Amino acid sequence: MSGGDKLDFEIRPNPAPVSAADRAALLANPGFGRIFTDHMVTIRYADGKGWYDARVEARAPIPMDPAAAVLHYAQEIFEGLKAYRTADGGVTMFRPEANAARFAASAQRMAMPALPPEAFVDSLHRLIEIDREWIPTDPDGSLYLRPFMFASEVFLGVRPANEYLYVAIASPVGSYFSGGVKPVSVWVSPDYTRAAPGGTGAAKCGGNYAASLVAQAEAIEHGCDQVVFLDAVERRFVDELGGMNVFFVYDDGTVVTPPLTGTILPGITRESVLMLAAEAGKRVEERPVSFADWQEDAASGRLREVFACGTAAVITPIGQVKFPDGEFLIGGGEPGRLTMALRQQLADIQRGNAPDPHGWVTRVL
Repeated sequence: MSGGDKLDFEIRPNPAPVSAADRAALLANPGFGRIFTDHMVTIRYADGKGWYDARVEARAPIPMDPAAAVLHYAQEIFEGLKAYRTADGGVTMFRPEANAARFAASAQRMAMPALPPEAFVDSLHRLIEIDREWIPTDPDGSLYLRPFMFASEVFLGVRPANEYLYVAIASPVGSYFSGGVKPVSVWVSPDYTRAAPGGTGAAKCGGNYAASLVAQAEAIEHGCDQVVFLDAVERRFVDELGGMNVFFVYDDGTVVTPPLTGTILPGITRESVLMLAAEAGKRVEERPVSFADWQEDAASGRLREVFACGTAAVITPIGQVKFPDGEFLIGGGEPGRLTMALRQQLADIQRGNAPDPHGWVTRVL
C-alpha cells in the first residue's frame, strides 16, 4: 500500500467486453441483480502484508480452494449502493463514505481487517469509470454496486482468517420489486427472528440474510412480498424486514422507526429519511413499536402510513400486513402521501435533480 490509505490500482481492461448492441438489449429490461458489467475490482489482504494487488479486471469466476475459510466459517461481509446517471450526462454515487464506514464496522464485528475508507470509495470510482456505459438511462434505472469481502485463507480451524479477498462488482438494475412502486404486502414471522442482542444484527454479513430466507420463503407462501421480524427476546417489538428498515407515520405527522440497539442494520437510507423527515417539520422518533400497537393503531386510523426503506428498494409503501391470526391494511392499501413525497425527494437528490445541502452526492464523472 502506498500514500497512506490509497492503493495503486492495476487496470486490466476486459479483452472481450459485451458488444454495444448486446449491452443495449440487456439494459432494455435489466430487472434486479440478473445481469452484470464487464469488470470487477479485486484487492487482497494478508496478515503482515496488509492490502495489496489492487486490480480492475475482467469480471470472471473466482478460483477458490475447497478449504477456503469462508466456506466453513462464513467470515463474509458486503455492502450495497448505487451509481446514477444525471440529466447532464454525468454520474453520481449516494453517500459512499457512509457505506465505507459501515463496511469497516461490519469487518470489525466479524473479526476481519478493515479496508481503508479511501480505498473502498476509490475502488467504486474505478469500477464506474470503466463500466460507465452500463448505467441505465431509464429514469428508474441505476447501477447497483456490490462490494464484498471474504476469508480466503486455506485453513480449517475456528479462528479469524489471515487472508482475505475484497471484490466489487456492478449490476445494472431497474425497480427492486417487479411492477414498479406500489404498496407491498408483508408477513409477520411468528417463529423466526433475524438477530439477537449481542449477535451480528448490526453487521451487514451474509449470515444474517441466510438466516432470514426460511422466513422469507414462508412470507411468499402466504402471498406476501417481504417478511417482518420481531425482536428475539420478547417477540413483541418490530425489528426490521428481511432486507429493509421500517417506518411508521401517524395522524399527527409523527414519523417513528425502531431504534438501533444492535439487532437492526443501521441503514444509510434509514438515516437519510430521518433527516429529510425532520427537515420537513415532522416530529421524528426512534423508539420501539410493538406489533400489538401496529395492529391497534392501524385499526383506529391513528397509523396512516408504513413504509420500508433500503438501498435496493429506496422507499417502498407497505399496504397489507398478514400474520397467523389474520391480516389488515394500512391506509386502505394505498401509498401514503408522505411516503411518496420522501421517496421523490430522496430520488431527486440522488440523481442530481434537487439541492443537496448535506453533501450526500459524490460526483464520479
